[in-house]
Amino acid sequence: MKKEIMKMGMALAVLLFAISCSDFDEINVKPNAFTSDEVSAKYFVTETQIQLYAPNRYPYWRAQLIHWDRFAGQFCFGFNGSWWNDGLSYTYDSAYTDAAYDYLSGYTSSLSAFLNFVKEGGELENQNYYAIGLIMKGLYYQTYTDVFGMVPYSEALNPDIITPVYDSQAVIYEGVINELNQAMEIIGSSTVTGEGVELLSNNDLFFGGDLQQWKKLANTLKLRMALRAQGAPGADFANAAITEAMAADLLVLETDNALMEKDTEISQWSNAAYGDVWYNFGVGSNWTVGKTLIDYLQNNNDPRLPMYAQPIDGGEVVFTEPVEGPGVGLFAKHVDFILAQLDNVGVSYTRVDGTNVDGQATVTINVATDTPYYVGQPTRLNSLIQTHVKEALFSRPAQLIINAKNQGNDIFPEIVFTAAEGNFLQAEAIVKGLATGDAQTLYQNGIRQAMKIWGVDDASIETFLATESIALLNGSAEENLEKISVQRWIAAYTDGSEAWSIVRDSGYPSELSAGVSDYDLYSAGTLNGAYPQRMRYGTGAYNTNGPNTEAANAAQGPDLQGTTLWFAQ
Repeated sequence: MKKEIMKMGMALAVLLFAISCSDFDEINVKPNAFTSDEVSAKYFVTETQIQLYAPNRYPYWRAQLIHWDRFAGQFCFGFNGSWWNDGLSYTYDSAYTDAAYDYLSGYTSSLSAFLNFVKEGGELENQNYYAIGLIMKGLYYQTYTDVFGMVPYSEALNPDIITPVYDSQAVIYEGVINELNQAMEIIGSSTVTGEGVELLSNNDLFFGGDLQQWKKLANTLKLRMALRAQGAPGADFANAAITEAMAADLLVLETDNALMEKDTEISQWSNAAYGDVWYNFGVGSNWTVGKTLIDYLQNNNDPRLPMYAQPIDGGEVVFTEPVEGPGVGLFAKHVDFILAQLDNVGVSYTRVDGTNVDGQATVTINVATDTPYYVGQPTRLNSLIQTHVKEALFSRPAQLIINAKNQGNDIFPEIVFTAAEGNFLQAEAIVKGLATGDAQTLYQNGIRQAMKIWGVDDASIETFLATESIALLNGSAEENLEKISVQRWIAAYTDGSEAWSIVRDSGYPSELSAGVSDYDLYSAGTLNGAYPQRMRYGTGAYNTNGPNTEAANAAQGPDLQGTTLWFAQ
């Protein structure tokens, strides 16, 4: 992948030079330069993909890790060695929010440049690359609008409009679906983007240039967005889009996964990974895996558990009563709460109560280290309990997720879209009565494909499907929809923005969507304990497009994290 990025950089430099000339062919007079027929849109596909799914470390940390992965309840801060308690981001902080907003709003520049190059009349005109650009636009806008709500869409890519209006989510969703239809029509039966220098292969980090896979991706994204829109105000287009998508090819097989391989060599300022945060800042920036996720895996004998998380360290742990402050009176409650997390998953330990030389109460436990125990950290714990949230008692992410670059170790890829999702979405449509088919088979195929991504062996998968109640759609329609939503959420591990959207849209897992209320343990934040429904706009939105930003607030609701978005109403 490093070579492809380098090629893309050289091609970009050449193209920018060429565009600055009065005649594109002038480039040929430079003996060491690319000729016009050596510059291809393929060199720009790689960067367009990376900038959306693996941007530099700054937004990767502040947008994905600090916000989306944690709003999804899959990662937690706030153990005793962490820089922050787990209330971080539930209390608005402009520095962190601005990083997320600038990252997503800024992507329009890369996207616009690519589409303008390859559109009809563009410097690198190619209708197949234009179709790819429209699909990338759909992937981008689904994330962008699901995070913030109303955002500039209809005028956003017009270079002549400096302050674009914000469009409603209904307009964005319908517009994206129409553009996905356009992309699929352009692709038709084509399998490649062209011949010679126009042939897209290794530069495409999703599908190696296979246009039929791009077409499946477009259709599966269409189904996801139509199902999310269905039932929302003004979503009259949703039912027809669902019917159309169900009748066409979707991502359903193991070979259909769009997983973007992580580059293990290039700079974290070009292509970031979790390990760029984990290993660059010491233990203070590390994180744990959320209780809700660990509990679902563990309570249902899910073979993905050791692929998702590491066993706890265990050993001797000492809880010490604080010297002063409200934590003194809460000491017993806090320790009992932490120990309850161990008890709930069957951790065996000894306990000794005592006092230290200063007369403070202590509780010493010793967890055997010869048994692998998995314990998830409760989401959103506050600063009062943080000193008692011992890192040795909670599971870290699996090493595959947090491996450092340049060490020769594999790193789990970026999830773009999976075959598991394609199967789950079909099952959801059928259970909702919006389509016909075998929901049970599709649901189990979704679980099967989700497990294969993480390397679960076939025998373990089939045992799970045959023996676990959660693998069966054997309840009421609502109970079955809960199972589908939870499995989609589990499968979206490390894809925090989508996992968070699933919770907001479906209400499941309900223990997350319900928010928190016991402020002796949990952080109320600026949400008063409620579950976050969106992110606030960045300060850049007000500085550069203030009137339109305020108009969006007037239409959508206050610029607060608790304002429910259109698709979740």
